[in-house]
Amino acid sequence: MNTADQAAEMVAAAHNPVYRRRMTSHRIGIALCVLAMAVGIVFLTWILGVLLLKGFGSISIAMFTESTPAPGNDGGGLINAIFGSLLMVGLGTAVSTPIGILAGIYLAEYGDKSILGQVTRFVTDIMLSAPSIVIGLFVYALYVANVKHFSGWAGSLAISLIAVPVIVRTTDNMLNLVPASLREAAFALGAPRWKVAIMVRLRAVRAGVITGVLLAVARISGETAPLLFTALNNQFFSADMNAPMANLPVVIYQFAMSPYENWRSLAWGGALLITFSVLGLNILSRTLFKQTKQG
Repeated sequence: MNTADQAAEMVAAAHNPVYRRRMTSHRIGIALCVLAMAVGIVFLTWILGVLLLKGFGSISIAMFTESTPAPGNDGGGLINAIFGSLLMVGLGTAVSTPIGILAGIYLAEYGDKSILGQVTRFVTDIMLSAPSIVIGLFVYALYVANVKHFSGWAGSLAISLIAVPVIVRTTDNMLNLVPASLREAAFALGAPRWKVAIMVRLRAVRAGVITGVLLAVARISGETAPLLFTALNNQFFSADMNAPMANLPVVIYQFAMSPYENWRSLAWGGALLITFSVLGLNILSRTLFKQTKQG
């Protein structure tokens, strides 16, 4: 078909009522999508602008050297909350990472052939969509109510339960991207199945699995509701995991609603700190995933 015939067909299609109706629907759909994106960008820019404006004005050396102030006291910082968040997020990540990776390997190898694998995948999907406050209440009823006190251990347990399904699904999806020929070559060399799963498949997608871990850390870093029911808060610097422990999300939540100006200022600074931490983790995870795709 030459160019003239194609042009004639396009002209004829343009006069077709069905074609024109579909093009109109298409253009309306595109316009609504662009409008929704523009509205989202405007509100996101507004939120980030206010956060940067008020957050940067609250950043000081005292924020990283002093503990949260008592009511009515001037100054103060967030060092106890920063330390508590790092401790609980670090412990939660250390607990959830091996569990999530091993469960993901099991699902990739046996998930479609066993009832346990199907149940595990179903429960993982439910936990991914479960509100974090429900997980916090679950840990409160299971642990805090029995030991009769809040603690850093309970907070770490709550956020690890949030991180596990993220790591499980990411590991499962990444392992399923490994070509079947690579597995068959390893089996042909006489490697047992467990060694193929760990030494061949997992090694081939290790950057993608690390990406899943970083995404899980980014998610649990800003969780407030589970920590309200588990770790609660602590005005003082403490490394005792068996006692209430300060953490950034809860401190921000409490200070943002306080009548004290320095408390609200610290809340803005803490919010900016968490935002940049999560942003950095997301950028790092996307960089690793991009390198994986290029490789």
